[in-house]
Amino acid sequence: MMLRAGLLAAVLLIVVGAAVLVSTQVKHARQKKEAERLEQERLIQAEEEKNQQRKDSVAQAEEMAQGYDYDGAIELLKSQDNYDKDAEIVAKIADLEAEKSTLVPVNMDEVTHIFYHSLVVDPERGFAGNDSTAAGFKQWMTTVSEFNKITQAMYDNGYVLVDLHDLVVETTDEDGTVHFSTNQIMLPEGKKPFVLSLDDLSYYHSYDGRGIASKIVLDENGKPTCEYVQADGTTVTGAYDCVPLLDQFLEEHPDAAYHGAKGTIALTGYDGILGYRTDIAYKTGENLTADQQAWLDAHPDFDWDQECAEAKKVAEAMKEDGWKFASHTWGHIRVGSNTSLDQIKTDTEKWMSYVAPLIGGTDTIIFAHGEDIADWHDYSSDNEKFNYLKSQGFNFYCNVDSSQYFLQIRDNYVRQGRRNLDGYRLWNDVHGDKNRTSDLFDASQILDPARTDMPAL
Repeated sequence: MMLRAGLLAAVLLIVVGAAVLVSTQVKHARQKKEAERLEQERLIQAEEEKNQQRKDSVAQAEEMAQGYDYDGAIELLKSQDNYDKDAEIVAKIADLEAEKSTLVPVNMDEVTHIFYHSLVVDPERGFAGNDSTAAGFKQWMTTVSEFNKITQAMYDNGYVLVDLHDLVVETTDEDGTVHFSTNQIMLPEGKKPFVLSLDDLSYYHSYDGRGIASKIVLDENGKPTCEYVQADGTTVTGAYDCVPLLDQFLEEHPDAAYHGAKGTIALTGYDGILGYRTDIAYKTGENLTADQQAWLDAHPDFDWDQECAEAKKVAEAMKEDGWKFASHTWGHIRVGSNTSLDQIKTDTEKWMSYVAPLIGGTDTIIFAHGEDIADWHDYSSDNEKFNYLKSQGFNFYCNVDSSQYFLQIRDNYVRQGRRNLDGYRLWNDVHGDKNRTSDLFDASQILDPARTDMPAL
């Protein structure tokens, strides 16, 4: 009996062992099969991602080419793995090289520079009254309708937006010395480059209730748009000023800008920037104007640090969107012969303290009131104002010249004159004796019918 029991136990152990072995083998087989399946899925997913990345790169290259950046587009396509074995990419590169060969050099001495102030959304409010504010709005502001018509007309006439910095090649020595030389922009035959800037994008208190946007905010996609207070007091967001309006136009017409260029925004600081009350006076309560004090009284929960953080966030998003910033002096001061170097230093120190940190600094100054620190001759080495501003990092200088072209590219600085496309210019081009914008558009097709008069300067 004991022998039989032992044999049965041994047999049972063998059977159990065999079953366990079979179960383990089956388990391992299943695990191997699952691993193979997962690896196959990973390879398929990797291939799909690779194909999607390739498609995205081809689409991006096409978009870059629409903005005349053929070198960048070709370089992007050649960065794809085994691009030379991809018939579609090889053909696309050949097409881009053929298109690039048709470009011609533009005359870099004939690059015009236009500028706007904030746009009037509601002329009934903007132009209302007979006071100096109404006169200023009629003279210096452009309406949304006029801006949109100008943008379309210039596009139809072959104008292509370029960045101010596109005009030059910039090199820097080991010691930090910066040098400039003339760049060569290549565009299709008949295309004409122009530079764009915007003045006073601070939404001053004096603009309140005048039918102008109140601040730059970010939309649900993180893109800059505007906050606007309607006549009935309700606040809405949308394309109510130059920044979002131009963004929309360029999205629909990518060939309207060279290498994705946007404009340069000239900021003062005394009422804050971009509609945010960021100047230190709002925190300290010292030397406030009546408008500033009234605004603070209406906003008892105002947090200056939070306001600065919001302004900085918006400025960073605008730069990511392609816009650049410049100084317009902190106090919108004149820099000409009636202003001393000490006054310019005091003003610049305020701008550097309360504006520059919010926008990440700049190398560009766009003079307020269109003035300059010299006449049309080159800045001389004994020009104290130039030497000071240069020491503060400013290399690009812009005045208001109103002539078709004024551009100085020198080894140590760049200077360009600008043309005001405002109510005063449009009105006088239609009703005056001299037309200064006929090379850009037909002013009679631009002038807003809401303009019924133009106060004398």
